[in-house]
Amino acid sequence: MIHLFKTKIGRLRILAILEGISLLILVFIAVPMKYWMGNPAFVKMMGPIHGSLFLLFLFNTLSVGVEQHWKFKEITWKVLLACFVPFGTFYIDMKILSKL
Repeated sequence: MIHLFKTKIGRLRILAILEGISLLILVFIAVPMKYWMGNPAFVKMMGPIHGSLFLLFLFNTLSVGVEQHWKFKEITWKVLLACFVPFGTFYIDMKILSKL
């Protein structure tokens, strides 16, 4: 895992995993706790964390895309779209990012 920190694509893969985990925690744990248990504290904590990871993932995707000369219609849009779908970043990491 330490080898992923050495390249921009490796760091993007780490961000994808962290962003995916934060989205899953937010959607499947924090939001149900807020609406079913009336406890919004976890959403208040996870919301900014997920938002920060989301923005880092977007900016790093665009940065890597420009650096690696990705064509927007082939790779970049798929990677960007993945962060909006639960489990999407894990799928993109497995199918696209791990092979670059």
